[in-house]
Amino acid sequence: MKNISILGVTGSIGTQALEVIKSDSENLNLYAISANTSYEKIIEIINVFHPKYVAVTEESTYIKVKEYCNSKANTAEVLYGMEGLNTIATLPEVDMVLTSVVGMIGLVPTLNAIKAKKDIALANKETLVVGGQLVIEEARKNNANIIPVDSEHGAIFQCLQGNKKSSVDKIIITASGGPFRGKVKEQLVNATYREALRHPKWNMGRKISIDSATLMNKGLEVIEAHWLFNMDYSDIEVVVHPQSIIHSMVQYVDGSVLAQLGVPDMKLPIQYAVNYPTRKASVIEKLDFSKIGSLTFEKPDLETFRCLKLAYDAGRTGGTMPTILNAANEVAVDLFLNEKIKFLGIADLIEECMMKFEYKKISYVEDILEADKSVREYIKNKFKV
Repeated sequence: MKNISILGVTGSIGTQALEVIKSDSENLNLYAISANTSYEKIIEIINVFHPKYVAVTEESTYIKVKEYCNSKANTAEVLYGMEGLNTIATLPEVDMVLTSVVGMIGLVPTLNAIKAKKDIALANKETLVVGGQLVIEEARKNNANIIPVDSEHGAIFQCLQGNKKSSVDKIIITASGGPFRGKVKEQLVNATYREALRHPKWNMGRKISIDSATLMNKGLEVIEAHWLFNMDYSDIEVVVHPQSIIHSMVQYVDGSVLAQLGVPDMKLPIQYAVNYPTRKASVIEKLDFSKIGSLTFEKPDLETFRCLKLAYDAGRTGGTMPTILNAANEVAVDLFLNEKIKFLGIADLIEECMMKFEYKKISYVEDILEADKSVREYIKNKFKV
């Protein structure tokens, strides 16, 4: 039996992970969970899966969940805040930590889980984007496996199995293109957040959906791939593939290209990650090639979707620059969702912060946290939010 702790259990990845665990309850056990504000969902999960520990990061929800659990016999121990996240990430009984929280909050508990020698099923892009150097160093030091859960990185991970790094020519990350694929800047001047949230293929949270619309999600994935697979940025290519059937590819030095295909359903990479290296019976619909039709590919438009280029620039600069990029993006997305800035203003604000803040080398996690805080404070003061 594999005990799993899920950080961010009520989000899109977390809820789909619950389906995977439920489908294989003889081998997978939900031992601990974290959530933020979704009280009803938390209680439902407690009653169905009976985790031993529950960490809640929002105070009023924590109080309500704790009162509920205190009123029931033999129920979960309820923990609070960042301390609670760190606790459930390092429990001795836990075999694997699935990190599916959104944003910088995932970095410290993931690092602590690795130091506790836990295997990581990684769905939190920001952990490697801002702290890739520290995370990979700790994983090597503690012999901890990092299994990617993102469909793109999960695909690359599978395509690399059994092959030497020296035989790889480049990795190719596919992108659906998001809801604004094919549009140019002039058509996006007045794009609304409601339009940006209408992803054509994937059901995701609000922040990730906006990142998909700007192509920042691909930029973050490029930086993540650099650390996960030890690839130079010049050997990481992004290609738009609107059908979202090929989840990513690896090209080898002999010209061969290996691709991982599947229906666009996150339960597949989740299932692969939590059971690695074993494959289990399908929890998703299987591909019917006779119904697919054609698979098409396009180059991304870096002039319209500037966030992707900015991410490449930040990754190549290194140090705290990806942290500056990520912090600016997180706040900019929030401003856009609250109609404080325009859609194209997201990239403008990120570029402004990358020009304003000088990058520094990273020696400690505090270097990352300080850079993140500085950027957030600058933007919040600028917009008086």
